[in-house]
Amino acid sequence: MSISKLAIACSVALGAMTLALAPAYAATDTTTPAKKTAKAKHSKAKPAAKAAAKPAEPNPEADEPDTTGDTTTEFNCELGDKITIYTNANDDKYIALRWKKRLHRLSRVGTTTGANRFENRLYGLIWIGIPAKGMLLDSKQNRQLANECKDAEQLKPAVAVEAPPSLGMQQATGG
Repeated sequence: MSISKLAIACSVALGAMTLALAPAYAATDTTTPAKKTAKAKHSKAKPAAKAAAKPAEPNPEADEPDTTGDTTTEFNCELGDKITIYTNANDDKYIALRWKKRLHRLSRVGTTTGANRFENRLYGLIWIGIPAKGMLLDSKQNRQLANECKDAEQLKPAVAVEAPPSLGMQQATGG
C-alpha cells in the first residue's frame, strides 16, 4: 500500500470516529467556539449565571458547624500546633475540629482497629484518635498536618502497675 492510500485510509477512519462521537457532543452543546465568543460579546450574562456554572467552592463561613452545647477538648501537638475538637454527646457521627483558626465538620468513618477516624472530604482533612494520641492528616496533599496531639488526660504520666512477685522469686527467697 502506498503512503497516499494509507493517509486516505487514516483520514476516513478519523472522520468516521468524529461522526460517531458527534451526536454525543451535539446533545450537550450545539454552538461552535467562534459562535460562543460572538455570543459572549453581544449577550449580557447575569453574574448569578456565571457563578452557577463554576464548581462549588468551599465557603468557610457558611460551612462552619454550630458548636453551641458541645464538649470542647483541647489538644497540644508537637511543633506547637493546637487543635480543638467539639463533640456532641447526642451525635457521635460528627465532630467539629478547629485547625489554624478554621472550624471544620468531620464525619465518622468506621475502622477495624477501633481508632476514632473522622473525615472532611471537601477539605481533605482526616482526624485519627487513638488512646495515646491524635493526628491530623491532609489526604489531598498526602501529608501529616499535626502529630503527637494530646489532650490533658493523655499528657498525664502513665501509672506503672507493679507485677505480682513471680513464683520463681518466692522459691529463691524461701517464701
